[in-house]
Amino acid sequence: QVQLVESGGGLVQAGGSLRLSCAASGRTFSSYRMGWFRQAPGKAREFVATISWSGGYTYYADSVKGRFTISRDNAKNTVYLQMNNLAPEDTAVYYCAAMVGSGIIISTAAYEYWGQGTQVTVSS
Repeated sequence: QVQLVESGGGLVQAGGSLRLSCAASGRTFSSYRMGWFRQAPGKAREFVATISWSGGYTYYADSVKGRFTISRDNAKNTVYLQMNNLAPEDTAVYYCAAMVGSGIIISTAAYEYWGQGTQVTVSS
């Protein structure tokens, strides 16, 4: 089992920044891919960013590319999402997820474990 706990969400004005954290426990954190997803009210959960087990490979949704940065610290069993230049359309519940097996890295179905989510609200 893998337990994931997100933190760092909150209310921020447009143009501001937030840093989300996701602490993992359970299995060997450094052996699996991590991802961030988000879900706005009335919308499906969507891919935001993903990072390989080593941190050497990252991939972003076009909507956040150049504004968000995913990183990980395997010594701390934590993955981060630095969000800069936030816009109202970034408002959503943000979830971190762990892919223990393999699959399409932007697909929610490929990730076996999920956190409870943290709310990010961007005011205009």
